[in-house]
Amino acid sequence: MSWHEWLAAQAAAREEAGLTRRLVVRPADDPVLDLAGNDYLGLARHPEVIAGAEAAARAYGAGAGASRLVSGTLQIHATLERELAAYTGQPGALVLSTGYHANLSVVTALADRSALVVSDAHIHASLVDAARLSRARLVVNPHNDVAAVEAALAAAPGERVLVLAESVYSVLSDAAPLAELAEVCATYGALLVVDEAHGLGVHGPGLVAAAGLAGAPHVVVTATLSKSLGSQGGAVLGPPALLDHLVNRARPFIFDTGLAPAAAGAALAALRVLTATPELSTRVRHRVTDLAAALGVEPPTGAVLSVPMPSPRGALAAQAAALEQGVRVGCFRPPSVPDGVSRLRITASAGPSDEQWARATEVLVAVVKEFRA
Repeated sequence: MSWHEWLAAQAAAREEAGLTRRLVVRPADDPVLDLAGNDYLGLARHPEVIAGAEAAARAYGAGAGASRLVSGTLQIHATLERELAAYTGQPGALVLSTGYHANLSVVTALADRSALVVSDAHIHASLVDAARLSRARLVVNPHNDVAAVEAALAAAPGERVLVLAESVYSVLSDAAPLAELAEVCATYGALLVVDEAHGLGVHGPGLVAAAGLAGAPHVVVTATLSKSLGSQGGAVLGPPALLDHLVNRARPFIFDTGLAPAAAGAALAALRVLTATPELSTRVRHRVTDLAAALGVEPPTGAVLSVPMPSPRGALAAQAAALEQGVRVGCFRPPSVPDGVSRLRITASAGPSDEQWARATEVLVAVVKEFRA
């Protein structure tokens, strides 16, 4: 079979299964209320955040100009790292160009063929890819099963082990049992890697801090700057020795251009807004809880509401119906969902006005009632 024939067959199979994905251009003046993205606190268009991006671009230019180890480490990177560490209660931080790179960096720099990676079944694709690239021996455990994690660690005495989890999981938006996982890791000498992509901001400094684990020597945190902070980029937070190891060994950090100044400036400004107005976190949590009650589903720990739908095509039809009424929501379909259930992905946000939020709730309740029948 030629490449042309293979690609055509793949496209036909996707179309038949209702799993074809297409890029949709969103104009700057889009009137649709966006509840599909990850701007949890509504900071992406906050005047102070935009001003932070503009000021950084004027001071440093459009790009960092080089990798961080050449000449691409800018003062704004150092300031952002210092303030991120202080906000989350961590001893240090390292900023990267994406959250994906943050996860790739930690796992591939700390694990190799001589190590063991113990992974939750629901971890993000970036951690899945990182585990594969590390070439470490891999054990995938049932979701949030602490006993299975302990059994895997007990079966590997003396091995160097990473345990991978998310503080809030991206599909079901449920929380990891962080205190229990950290206790098991401490007992067996393992390192717990926690992705706070969906916890940071929605829960203030994050669920690692809420669990009293900030600064724990056996816990390392990764995060993104593209969700609650409304910008772009990623970060690793943890002890200086670990961060120094990443600077010297993490290929996604070493061989990538430093985070663009505008993105760093926006993230720094957003962090300062969040620090000054913690009620943003409270507002988004109240909204997602109220919307869950209106839709008759379990309230999530994070800001993303996951509404099961009867089929991939049903989920797409519901998504289209909401869009026709001015509300954009996301859609999870296999193979992106770990349990194989197609879902509407609805992002609560502190950004919309009370009137906009009430209207969106009305639309979504009607749409879900129609298409879940």
